[in-house]
Amino acid sequence: MIGPLGALPRRVLVTGADGSIGRATTERLIGLGVAVTALSLDFAADSPADRVIVGDARDEATVAGALEGADAVVHLAAIPHPSLGTPAVVFGTNAVATFTVLAQAGQAGVQRAVIASSINAFGVPMNTNQVMPAYYPLDEEIPADIADGYSLSKQADEASARMAFRRWGISSVALRFPLIKDRDTLLRSAEDIANDPSSMAREGWAYLDLRDGVRAIELALTVPLSGAHVVGLSADDLLIDRPAAELLRAYAPSVPVRGVIGAHGPLVDTTRARDLLGFEPQHSIHRPDRADDELELGALRA
Repeated sequence: MIGPLGALPRRVLVTGADGSIGRATTERLIGLGVAVTALSLDFAADSPADRVIVGDARDEATVAGALEGADAVVHLAAIPHPSLGTPAVVFGTNAVATFTVLAQAGQAGVQRAVIASSINAFGVPMNTNQVMPAYYPLDEEIPADIADGYSLSKQADEASARMAFRRWGISSVALRFPLIKDRDTLLRSAEDIANDPSSMAREGWAYLDLRDGVRAIELALTVPLSGAHVVGLSADDLLIDRPAAELLRAYAPSVPVRGVIGAHGPLVDTTRARDLLGFEPQHSIHRPDRADDELELGALRA
């Protein structure tokens, strides 16, 4: 189990700071009194960060300048789907950006990095072949079967983090995000997926409320740890409001189940998130938000 939380960083570089996770992370850190340097290819709206840099996370000089004064980095910059470029462009952009950020951070003496990996890092969810996971619940050690540049880039990102620790001693947490959106977007996604549940079977109908994702990032920045760690995340239930056993019988009957799965999931093993980070998801699209949750969401969007 984890020990007490460490001190918050004084300044954090957030890459991909104009994306939904990047903006929510920036706002959360500022709300905690952390100074933020925001780096993005462009900004669709003003950023609340006190340092805002328009630039490419693949460019060493840009990243080195953005790291000035930072003692931690949250790396979220990426092409987020294989359909958004050729395999070479998607893989090359993502892998080079992650390596550049980690290498520059390591050389600058930064001691902590949080990077956005993905549930797709094991390759099966986006695989163009008719393959299924080796087992449920999905965990960080599940065998990989990769057939697209995006999933391969996430494997490379995790490998880059291991290398950066060995070379520069920068400890890191690669968070394997599932579908992560705000509550309203997740509710719409749930309606769509309910019409074709098979389309999410290979990722275990996993999702995560944006607020929980930002909380996981906060914990990954502050929990005392050493080394390069990969951590799977999920809400404590499934995107579709149906029993997990029923979904597995209908859409993944040949996949073995290892261990006990709750009546409504999840089908992602979040033991490591709990034990390493002390992370427990707080939000579900199948439960009403409390009043204080609405205040928290408003703070993220303010």
